[in-house]
Amino acid sequence: MAIKVYKPTTNGRRNMSVVDYSVLSKVKPEKSLLRPRKQNAGRNCHGRITIRHRGGGAKRHYRIIDFKRVDKMGIPAVVDSIQYDPNRTSFIALLFYADGEKRYIIAPDGLKEGDTVITEEKSKVKTGNRMKLRNIPIGYKIHDLELTPGKGAQIIRSAGSNGKVTSLDGDLAHVELPSKEIRLISKDCYATIGVVSNSDHMNVKIGKAGRMRNMGRRPQVLGKSMNAVDHPHGGGEGHSPIGMNAPKTPWGAIALGKKTRKRKKASSQFIISRKRK
Repeated sequence: MAIKVYKPTTNGRRNMSVVDYSVLSKVKPEKSLLRPRKQNAGRNCHGRITIRHRGGGAKRHYRIIDFKRVDKMGIPAVVDSIQYDPNRTSFIALLFYADGEKRYIIAPDGLKEGDTVITEEKSKVKTGNRMKLRNIPIGYKIHDLELTPGKGAQIIRSAGSNGKVTSLDGDLAHVELPSKEIRLISKDCYATIGVVSNSDHMNVKIGKAGRMRNMGRRPQVLGKSMNAVDHPHGGGEGHSPIGMNAPKTPWGAIALGKKTRKRKKASSQFIISRKRK
């Protein structure tokens, strides 16, 4: 994967870059795997804004991704195409199964058109194959990892991310996550071999505000620029200081330095080593 940098023909183009999509297949999405995606501009079912700075953006169709693959146990599938997905940072791969069904999966890095992948409890350690943690050799990179057996992939799904099995001793497997946190996970959970595709996503420079608007993001404004009724930092003449010792969130909670993690033993009982600082 590569990054394409534009020539600075305008101020907006200066330093702007995009991922080189020439590696993707030049095909249209599979219609049977598309669903409408209703935009809600950050509002919940009551019409109240629960996520600020959302709205607008390009229309999208949702691609149905198979995060489990266990109901296709032992059935080989051929990669028909590698496609772009506007709903996620990684690319997706369209699989043609031997029984005639088509499905999308998260595309691992290095997977190409014509490759064959399979899901089994124990299979060949090959990019795109999915198997149980107990049968994955220590040190191999994995993604699309389950946390609960049978629930489907929940973590390690974003562009360029990967984890690895560090130990298989005992009843649970030790898995190192992308954050370098080492966590205990059931050996019956499934994971896919390889690194998630589009690892250069992190190097893209947006370049201009209009590109963020196309993504459905609206402008942000400092609290000190608002009226007092809209933010604890608001009010006063002009761009005045916030007028308090500790910065606050728009809802009055302390914004910096206050610990927010709830002290529950259950939340950390499976964590062997904390994530990097």
